[in-house]
Amino acid sequence: MTDTAFEAAMERYADMVFRLAYSYLKNRADAEDVMQETLLKLYTQDPFDTPEHERFWMVRVAVNECRRLLRSPWRRRTGPLEEAPETAAFDTPAQSELFAEVMALPSRYRAAIYLHYYEGYSVREIAGAMNAKPSTVQTWLMRARGQLKTNLKEAESP
Repeated sequence: MTDTAFEAAMERYADMVFRLAYSYLKNRADAEDVMQETLLKLYTQDPFDTPEHERFWMVRVAVNECRRLLRSPWRRRTGPLEEAPETAAFDTPAQSELFAEVMALPSRYRAAIYLHYYEGYSVREIAGAMNAKPSTVQTWLMRARGQLKTNLKEAESP
């Protein structure tokens, strides 16, 4: 990959990969590491046939890097740092509250919801990226929406 092509791809995908990794890992430093690893792999990759293939490849590699990091022995032996919660900037407090609730979901539900609603991926594309069947992704989305509905109703009630 040429330096110019890499810079253009980095501009297109760096933010998306970071947000996906952050939604998966809930840790800014780990998300930045995953973003760097994914971009390094992109730099050594041969050119892609289509932009869609390139984008799908980026998501797939980012998800695999997140899983690799979550499986690492270091991660299993350490606890999370007690930091102030980080949230993305949104237009309204309701959007921020919804995003916080999405981040509280279990990892597979969180990743499926994030890819579907925030990044605009189809169920089939999410299934390919997460190495699952489309019906499984539909189930995850349904269960996640149910959990979100319940959690948001509980938050509204006095």
